[in-house]
Amino acid sequence: MARAQVIVVLLAIVLTAEGEDVVSTPKPKKVLDTVMNPAYIPAEEKHGSFWRKSAQEVLNSKLKETLNKNKAKNGILFIGDGMSLATVMAARTFAGQSERELGEDNVLDFEKFPVSGLARTYCIDAQVPDSACTATSYLTGVKTKYGVIGLDGNVTRGSCYSQLYKRNWSPSIGKWALDKGLDVGFVTTTRVTHASPAGMYAHTSERNWEADVDVPDECLSLGCKDIAYQLVTSDPGRQFKVIMGGGRREFTPNVTTALTNSTGKRADGIDLTELWHEDKIERNATHQYVTDRNDLLKVFNSDDLPEYLLGLFKNDHMDYHLQASNQPTLEEMVEVAIKMLSRSSKGYFLFVEGGRIDHAHHESYAYLALDETVEYAKAVKKARELTKVEDTLIVVTSDHAHTMTVAGYPSRGNDILGVVDTATGQDGKPYTTISYANGKATSIDEGGRIDVTLSSQFINRTLEYSYPSLVPLDSETHGGEDVAVFAYGPWQHLFTSSYEQSVIPHFMAYAMCLDDNQHENCRAQRSPGAGVNLKPSRCSRRN
Repeated sequence: MARAQVIVVLLAIVLTAEGEDVVSTPKPKKVLDTVMNPAYIPAEEKHGSFWRKSAQEVLNSKLKETLNKNKAKNGILFIGDGMSLATVMAARTFAGQSERELGEDNVLDFEKFPVSGLARTYCIDAQVPDSACTATSYLTGVKTKYGVIGLDGNVTRGSCYSQLYKRNWSPSIGKWALDKGLDVGFVTTTRVTHASPAGMYAHTSERNWEADVDVPDECLSLGCKDIAYQLVTSDPGRQFKVIMGGGRREFTPNVTTALTNSTGKRADGIDLTELWHEDKIERNATHQYVTDRNDLLKVFNSDDLPEYLLGLFKNDHMDYHLQASNQPTLEEMVEVAIKMLSRSSKGYFLFVEGGRIDHAHHESYAYLALDETVEYAKAVKKARELTKVEDTLIVVTSDHAHTMTVAGYPSRGNDILGVVDTATGQDGKPYTTISYANGKATSIDEGGRIDVTLSSQFINRTLEYSYPSLVPLDSETHGGEDVAVFAYGPWQHLFTSSYEQSVIPHFMAYAMCLDDNQHENCRAQRSPGAGVNLKPSRCSRRN
């Protein structure tokens, strides 16, 4: 061996012995040989003692846990519509990077819950579900067919006869709670007649029958009612103390009104907001109908809260958080709802949906999907701050997944919404860490694979930039994998393991003593007013 070669080898050995990295590795030619290039690695993480210590801390906290078998006076079910596990990972990273952190080690609030499990989401006739059959599953405890809400599997989608046959009806946990004397409400960022919230109160063989104009004439003549009409005029919907979200057009006639300066959809000439008002007058109950954030905050800050609250903040779905104006955040709506429902001495059940995660994914708007997930996590945190773990069970989950993936071997801290920093494709072009299996934005044109870095929308981080997908479709589809379930509060330990999505309301009902399967603490006396942690409000501020 030549003298020069010997010197190089000896130098490499010395540097290695001193703990220095030898950076002579050639540029990788294979994906699995990728060399990472992080901006930095926290110094403590380089030592094995850091990871052993952190593991011991987690173990110690687990060993200190005791089973909480109290009666759950209150139950809150959070649904992040379309919040797949990939979305959770990307959103936590996005949130951390928004605070100038690396991001990967960030944790969303609900990820701190002590218990988690996995729920299987298929419909009885579909491998990959929609939000109608899943809402029926996690709210009524019965799996059903694609596109069907609040009815069991003995129905034919779009059949009015199936809808009218009451033996097919599957009542929700909202009705179970009302039957036990609890107060009930729901909050969503979608139309309040959309598939997920409709699972709380509607029985319909077609999820799209939100207003009367959506229902075929022959079905109307048979007596089938649209979803909005069911909410306002039928039980359990008309008994809900809190209803907040979008979808005003489903309740108002198809004429422009002085109040809203917008046109509704209804062809029957009925203003359902007026019917809601009349129903509450007949009950001799105080009530308030609000249409924007300012009106909602006036109600919240009032010394005399109404017994019933209806908030319809947009004609269609509520705006994405990053595009909203004079619209309450999901966090603010949750705070108002808990303040109102907590007045019940018997407790309450609250359903909360962060619904626009799903819509952003359908458009392949990854930026908006991640931001909506972060906003959803803030709402969960607010609920946890306002309640007590001793008597309030909070369950956080999703209805279904999406086709978004996080892949490509990017370095630690690499922009989650950017391109992979360590390599290009075999065609020499960069590719994004986030992509979709199918969706609106194709990844290939006549010139081959598209170079996203040539797009001004991508470079400028436009909110409505559609991330690349393999299969071009008019709308990205749902995914069929399991979704995570996080639980915190009485009987949280029930939610471990893997199970059908349809067991979720049954677990909650058992914890809340809403069914006939009573545990020993169902007869325990609870002090009036328990279950709400009255702290100074931040609702008047937009965070």
